Amino acid sequence: MSHPTILRSLQTIVPDTTLRQDEVRDVFAAQPDIGRLAKRIVTASFNGSGIDTRYTVLDELSFSAEVESPQFFDRETGTLLSPGTKARNEIYVREAWKLYVEVARRALQSDPDITAADITHVITVSCTGFYAPGPDYEIVRALGLAGNVQRYHLGFMGCYASMPALRAAHQFCVADPNAVVLVVSVELCTLHLRSSDDPDMIVATSLFADGAAAGLVTARQFDSDVRGFALDRFHTDIIPQGKESMAWMIGDEGFEMILSTAVPQLIGENIFGALRPLYADEDRLAAAFDEGTIGEQVSHWAIHPGGRSILDRVEERLSLSEQQLHPAREVLRQYGNMSSATVLFVLRRILEEEDAHDGDRVSAMAFGPGLTAETALMTVVAPQHP
Repeated sequence: MSHPTILRSLQTIVPDTTLRQDEVRDVFAAQPDIGRLAKRIVTASFNGSGIDTRYTVLDELSFSAEVESPQFFDRETGTLLSPGTKARNEIYVREAWKLYVEVARRALQSDPDITAADITHVITVSCTGFYAPGPDYEIVRALGLAGNVQRYHLGFMGCYASMPALRAAHQFCVADPNAVVLVVSVELCTLHLRSSDDPDMIVATSLFADGAAAGLVTARQFDSDVRGFALDRFHTDIIPQGKESMAWMIGDEGFEMILSTAVPQLIGENIFGALRPLYADEDRLAAAFDEGTIGEQVSHWAIHPGGRSILDRVEERLSLSEQQLHPAREVLRQYGNMSSATVLFVLRRILEEEDAHDGDRVSAMAFGPGLTAETALMTVVAPQHP
């Protein structure tokens, strides 16, 4: 009998520099190169984001740091600068590996059984920078993993990429029952923020942040009972009419996010098609989905908080309770949208702070360019000790 694949030892970290949403709003709204309409859009986007704080690797964006040769913010004039893509990526090379290694180390250190010698695969995830040898190599060397560990990098897929990373890890474990997969996501979205008149760019500027997450995926049986998630099923769905509504392109002055205000409506109109296949093999859940009572049968919802309006639309369409969207809204409020890492923050919060019990079902969903919806059905593993 095969054992379930478990996601365990989830860890998350953010950089040291805090961005307070009202301060960032005022700086972006005061830029001399944007018109009155853009200033109003900045104010509305930042105020309606559902975000209080975000985090960045850029000390300059604290707006109070003394910087000898500023690249992103001239403190004396209050002007946002626009470095080229090469300069932005060089900061990614300098800063990202530290977060990759640290969050991966924490995942290993927090696990009572798994050590570096047990790791068979490493999957890294990021869409905010490139370099080679890359973060997968850095993790293997820094943590003393075996040189023959299989390494994979999912790059430039956008906000949904941690979901296919978990699916790939699950598939490795199905193929090899002794596999132990380290999954690590690091996103430095703030490297690509810039002043702009474009409404889509303004919306992106009001949302994105830096963060890192890591977890271990395995079907191996170990001595200790640990909390985590059994990975039951995954599904990918494409919303083709949303291809132009969410995209991620490389420009001369950084990577350019297209995030249309039409995205929440598109997700709302297509969410049933994206989720329904997850429940097809379980009669009780399939019936609840058809009857519109799925929120009563699936306790926890790990929805990628791409923005407050997306969460509002998901809550409305699925008739979820305020409490069921609480973990996603709290992650958005405290950390912003950290692209692919964000759904892992939500999952960790569900496990540690949302009264998750052994056997509870979890529906996870993340969205990205395409418009692509990645979904997963999981089960909480939370052994009760006497």
